[in-house]
Amino acid sequence: MTELEQLQTIKSLCLQQLVELRSSPKPSYEIDGQRVSWETYAKSLERTIDWCERKLTGSEPFEIASVGVT
Repeated sequence: MTELEQLQTIKSLCLQQLVELRSSPKPSYEIDGQRVSWETYAKSLERTIDWCERKLTGSEPFEIASVGVT
């Protein structure tokens, strides 16, 4: 699997998890001093998706149009 394919897979899996989390939200809770924050988890997924998007955008070929004047 290439790096590009890995980034696409990571992005896809994070999007799936985010959709599931947003479609049936769960409350945050604390057990034995350990806190579980679903909102923090969702933000982490969003940051990972953004990171993947930046990496994927940087790997695509691009074209710069310019005009020279003398």
